[in-house]
Amino acid sequence: MGGVTSSVAAKFAFFPPSPPSYGVAVADEATGRVEMTGVPPRENVEVRLLRTRRRTEIVSMYVKNPAARLTVLYSHGNAADLGQMYELFCELSKHLCVNLMGYDYSGYGQSSGKPSEQNTYADIEAAYRCLEETYGAHAENIILYGQSVGSGPTLELATRLPNLRAVVLHSPILSGLRVMYPVKYSYWFDIYKNIDKIPSVQCPVLVIHGMADDVVDSSHGKRLWELCKEKYEPLWIKGGNHCNLELYPEYIRHLKKFISAVEKTPPAETALTDRALVQDPPSTSSDHIDLQRKSTDRREKPRASTDCREKGRNSTDRRDRPRISIDKKEKSRKSFEVTEKARLSVDQQEKPRKSFDRFGGMMKSVGLCNIDCFKVPASQLEECKGEC
Repeated sequence: MGGVTSSVAAKFAFFPPSPPSYGVAVADEATGRVEMTGVPPRENVEVRLLRTRRRTEIVSMYVKNPAARLTVLYSHGNAADLGQMYELFCELSKHLCVNLMGYDYSGYGQSSGKPSEQNTYADIEAAYRCLEETYGAHAENIILYGQSVGSGPTLELATRLPNLRAVVLHSPILSGLRVMYPVKYSYWFDIYKNIDKIPSVQCPVLVIHGMADDVVDSSHGKRLWELCKEKYEPLWIKGGNHCNLELYPEYIRHLKKFISAVEKTPPAETALTDRALVQDPPSTSSDHIDLQRKSTDRREKPRASTDCREKGRNSTDRRDRPRISIDKKEKSRKSFEVTEKARLSVDQQEKPRKSFDRFGGMMKSVGLCNIDCFKVPASQLEECKGEC
């Protein structure tokens, strides 16, 4: 049933550019290096094919900045691929003084497979693993950046990286269903339930949203910001729409300010490390696996002795009684949820803000980001160089 739901949701949620805006040519089979065709070559850009745990092969690009201390892992929005984001990624790396990795989801650009929620989770895991193993970056020096649909895989990974440095949410969604219907509860068939995940993110979060966004209402960004544990000053761009926020000068200024603040703040100290990445995947999904299988295995072994101790506690009434009360609370909670669902089915259904067809049309017709905002006047070039 989950597979059927995922495939149906994918038809409404994902709109990869067709045909892709770029091509790939193998440069080095041993290392997985390839070359992107259709874009101007740059010495500081490396392109690789990455194998995901769901057996798809995705294209990634890494923009190196010699002065960088932080790395941004960017999950782009819908109706875009790396060819269209190429210049923007290079400009962001330059002006924010960061290394930047972007990647195409399964089924996007020259990546194999088909787009789906679970595939995007595997895609971002593969990109993160590449940052660790190939480029020596680790969670404490990585900023996850999610734009629109990209906020889904971004928050999924962020909840499993306790040492993550920071998160940027650019025109994010509360969930897939909430883009079209103002529902108040999360349903099993919904996708990218960011509203339920954001409270688990431990690092600073910057939210950027256009106040005139007619694809994903600005209320999505505002609600996610309210639910953040570590709030950073948000950026609400007056007049900004869904895919033109880079045109506004305050966009790059605020991002620079955020990056500077993050650099000055030491990574959060925690007993856990990014090596114990996916310790407790959801029991309802077999798709989530530990990125660091070895570290997880080391943690699992001591549990056998713990289980033995638990068996010896049966004679201790004082420990047994609280467990019974907890079970009762769980049963009570379940019964409450059943009651709520029954009540909701009787209530008058809320009218959809946007139909599926209209939403799909908007996503297909929406314009891509413009990088003209990064073309600073000659008088400001020296100042920009000094900041970097």
